[in-house]
Amino acid sequence: MQRLLIILGVALIAVGVVWPWLSRLPLGHLPGDIHVQRDGFEFHFPLTSCLLVSAIISLLIWLFRR
Repeated sequence: MQRLLIILGVALIAVGVVWPWLSRLPLGHLPGDIHVQRDGFEFHFPLTSCLLVSAIISLLIWLFRR
């Protein structure tokens, strides 16, 4: 449990350090992301972005477990 918490803490710090560069990525605005805008209503679901992030995380986990 201690190892997991240390890894999560280091990962959060790393994401915080590279956040200025990560915010420039077009995640949330990719083709396939659902965005519905009507009078008084707005719905946004980043479907393609979620799939891309999930695939990258799965690949990283697979690489680290080898």
